[in-house]
Amino acid sequence: MKNYTITVNGNVYDVVVEEGTSTGASAPAAPKAAPKAAPKAAPAAAPKAAGGAGSIRVEAGAAGKVFKIEASVGQAVKAGDAVVIVEAMKMEIPVVAPQDGTVASIDVAVGDAVEAGALLATLN
Repeated sequence: MKNYTITVNGNVYDVVVEEGTSTGASAPAAPKAAPKAAPKAAPAAAPKAAGGAGSIRVEAGAAGKVFKIEASVGQAVKAGDAVVIVEAMKMEIPVVAPQDGTVASIDVAVGDAVEAGALLATLN
């Protein structure tokens, strides 16, 4: 196993890469990444209108597909808690709460394609 630190769109990730066996039949394992810090959001288009939407934006750090929604409206979250999981290039990337708050809206659904900086949720 080898450990690497990479930066993608301003997000820093620690990546562990396992070396595959040389039997030829098996492919190397896909790298798993865990974010070191909350994503720094890129500028985004105007947010979706949502009744009761909060003032704290949770935005995608990378383009991909919404893989899983970890939080629900009304749930209290702490800074660094995963709110949505985005899949990009066969990796699951947690999009975390930038600060403590309560989830005010979830603006995406599982399977939605999102661009970097897209609004995923809001917090109060």
